[in-house]
Amino acid sequence: MADIEYLKRQMNRRQFNFGLLGTAGAIASRPFPRFTLQPQLRVNGARIVEHINALAEFGKNPQGGVSRVAYSEADRRGREYVMGLMQQAKLETTIDAAGNMIGRRAGSDRNLPPLLFGSHIDSVPEGGNYDGDVGSLGAIEVAQTLAENNITTRHPLEVIIFQNEEGGLIGSRAITGELTAQELDLVSRSGKTIGEGIKFIGGDVNKLSTVKRAKGSIAAYLELHIEQGGILDTEKIDIGIVEGIVGINWWDVTIEGFANHAGTTAMNNRQDALLAAAKFIEAVNRVVTSIPGRQVGTVGRIQALPGAPNVIPGKVVLSLELRDLDAAKIQTLYQKIRTEADQIAQASKTKFDFKEINVNIPAPTDPRIRSLISESAKELGLSTKQMPSGAGHDAQDMAQLAPVGMIFIPSVGGISHSPKEFSRPKDIENGANVLLGALIRLDKASM
Repeated sequence: MADIEYLKRQMNRRQFNFGLLGTAGAIASRPFPRFTLQPQLRVNGARIVEHINALAEFGKNPQGGVSRVAYSEADRRGREYVMGLMQQAKLETTIDAAGNMIGRRAGSDRNLPPLLFGSHIDSVPEGGNYDGDVGSLGAIEVAQTLAENNITTRHPLEVIIFQNEEGGLIGSRAITGELTAQELDLVSRSGKTIGEGIKFIGGDVNKLSTVKRAKGSIAAYLELHIEQGGILDTEKIDIGIVEGIVGINWWDVTIEGFANHAGTTAMNNRQDALLAAAKFIEAVNRVVTSIPGRQVGTVGRIQALPGAPNVIPGKVVLSLELRDLDAAKIQTLYQKIRTEADQIAQASKTKFDFKEINVNIPAPTDPRIRSLISESAKELGLSTKQMPSGAGHDAQDMAQLAPVGMIFIPSVGGISHSPKEFSRPKDIENGANVLLGALIRLDKASM
């Protein structure tokens, strides 16, 4: 008790009583958790769920999910609603030239770069109500919680709602400076070109250069998201700490055979492009599963031409997609698949052509941020698991500019991109509280 006696001699009774609860109490009771006068900061979980349900009305479909594809009228109206929530959270709102919605909050140190956190609100056709929405509305709730408790961070904060994540990470690619003029002419799922869509939601394609941010201009980026898989739900784990976002390589594969009459062409005289495609699809599965690891390979789209029941298909166009955290492994798999294609072509008298369409490089998350997320979860008594993200996210673009971290919450049944997509209200609240705790820790840390 020597420390307390010393403090008592140095202070009047009122000062001593305060010190006993605070600093002096901590000195006298080091093995125990430090007592604080203020309750621990928490988000309003019910408010997040209320906002998610309200956003689900924009683009609501009969199946119970949402069709709020980027640049649609439902997307525009949903964005207006979310912009209103950002303003209620005392954020200074703007729409950048790419159409991203940004809500800013000043920090106490103007010389520090901003901390960014957010997600997206556009959906796939006949999608669910949680993909992107949990992270976006969770981020706004974190900002509102800070505002309601009059907490000012050292870093400026930016809540960012990226546009058209589902159509190819368009909003975040604009921020990295990778959105090309040619891509602006591509037609989106809304029927509008990317350029038309950006104008429709309040952007300006003539000023896209103003959106680009330099490496180091952002302190860090955090994103809360549903897992979109079934690992956390199956293993009854509260929080996923994302190790990295997989690289995604996508090719269009064209197989040329010879279209001919289905009734008069003998089986041994055919150059059937669809038969070669079937063998190719089986080969993709065989190659991808031939080595250990978490890599995946998919042929998700196929078109046979001319597409008549009485004509041997003379041409097939299909997609090939490979995903893994290791870019070198993706290339190894691709080369093995090319070898298989050459053998199929020779045996079937067809020709294969591979056209690379898109490459998203793997994006590991920052180990320091992973540690802060873990600390935040443990403080809340939540179980955690480190895991990769098999889906693409805006965080992988942001990783080119700053350290990034991602927080996953369980998806019931592992279902996503479906009206049956669902995350429990308590899991949503847990995820937002982990985001809040990680953000506060990140603000105090020196990255």
